Parts: sequence; structure tokens; C-alpha cells
Amino acid sequence: MTTTETTRPAAAPTPERRPTPARPPRRIGARVGWTWVLLSSVGIAAFAVVPYLTSSLPVLAASGGGGLAEHYAAQPTAVLVAFYVHVVAGGLALVTGPLQFWRGLRDRAPRVHRWIGRVSLIAIGLAGVAGLVLAPVSAAGLVGTFGFGALAALWLLTAWRGYRAIRHGDVPAHRAWMMRAFALTYAAVTLRLWLPLLMFAQVPFAGPAGFDADAAFANAYAAVPFLCWLPNLLVAEWLIRRRGLPSYRLAQGTR
Repeated sequence: MTTTETTRPAAAPTPERRPTPARPPRRIGARVGWTWVLLSSVGIAAFAVVPYLTSSLPVLAASGGGGLAEHYAAQPTAVLVAFYVHVVAGGLALVTGPLQFWRGLRDRAPRVHRWIGRVSLIAIGLAGVAGLVLAPVSAAGLVGTFGFGALAALWLLTAWRGYRAIRHGDVPAHRAWMMRAFALTYAAVTLRLWLPLLMFAQVPFAGPAGFDADAAFANAYAAVPFLCWLPNLLVAEWLIRRRGLPSYRLAQGTR
């Protein structure tokens, strides 16, 4: 009796398991950076704006706790109006600016993003024009006139270019110009970071009479009219190129 060999059908080849592509790393650094920018903007806005809304310039000047109150308390009415417009509108631009770079808000609530953008642009417009009025009477003298004057002019220019780009539907250019505009807005924060650093840098050079805080502040304030915003613009341009947005050099080649 012969036995028949049963042949089993050949098993289908097991497909080669390819490694699952790694998910792009979560941009923790970007989130931490944005959180720092948001918190520092809100903190400086409260620190710089609230005192001027809760007390008069003469009272702040007499108390010694009002920053530049002593310098502006004796200025003409037009300068005082520009000062308060600059403080309030600048604080509003500083608070609303970081929200414009919140991707979740742009994606989930585009109408809210647009309305916050309008508020931010109007605030920059008011604060920038007021800054041009204040520049000639800056407490930093001629350096302040040119430094803060250039800051106000570039602030207005970048905001206008950002607005014009979005009106033409050019989203990448809009993002790039608004990054530049906020870099200039953020000068309100970097100015207050540079001041204590520059004052502290003068401690080793104090003479026999000891460290003079008022003189150190005057020296530091004479340096910040340019220092508070030029590095910001350089960082913004680096981020713009890193994200593949139209850099300033590329933008020059466009119409």
C-alpha cells in the first residue's frame, strides 16, 4: 500500500517589516520659547503700563518709582498725550503680539486670529506714531532720538508691509513681516533686560566714591536706544530664513 504525500501550499512570504517612520520630534524648544515670550510680554506690559494708569506723572516722579516719569512730567501737553498713547498702545501690541504666533489659534479660530491681528496692527500704528513724536525729546538725548526714532519708523514700516502682504493673499510674506514687527515690539522687553545687565557691568569700574546707581542708569540708558531692537531683528531674520519664509534679501527681489 503506497502512501500519498500531501503537499501543503507554500506559505505566503512574510512581508518585510519596515521600521515605522519616526514621528517628527515635538518642537519643545519652540513651545518653551513661545511661552517665555508670552509671559515676559505680559509681565513687562503690566510692569510698564499699570503704574502710569494708576497714578499721575508728577506723583510717580516724586516717588521715584515711575521710570521716566520725572523726565516726561514737565513736557508739553502734546508730548504727554503721545507718551500715554505710546505706553497704552505699546502695551496692547506687546500682549496681543505673541497670540498671533499661536498655531492652535490660527488653525482652530481663524476669525479670532484675524481680529487680534487687527487690534495688534492698530496698536502698533498708534504706538509707532506716538514714538516718532517722543523721539526728539528722548531722555537718552541725541542717541535716543535716532535710536528710538528708527525703531518707531521701522515698527510702522514692518506692520504696514505685513498688512499689505495679507491683503494680497501672500501668507508667507505676511508671516515674515509680522515676525519682524513683533521683534521690534519686543524691544520693550529687551530694553528692560539690557538695563540691569549694563548697570551691573559698570560695577567693577566704580571709583573711590562707590557705585553711583543714577549715573550707571544714565550710561546704560544711553546704550539701549539701538541695543534694544537691533539684535531682535537679527534673531527674527534668522528665524524667518530657518522657516523658509521670504527673507529680507529674497523679498528685495520681489515686486
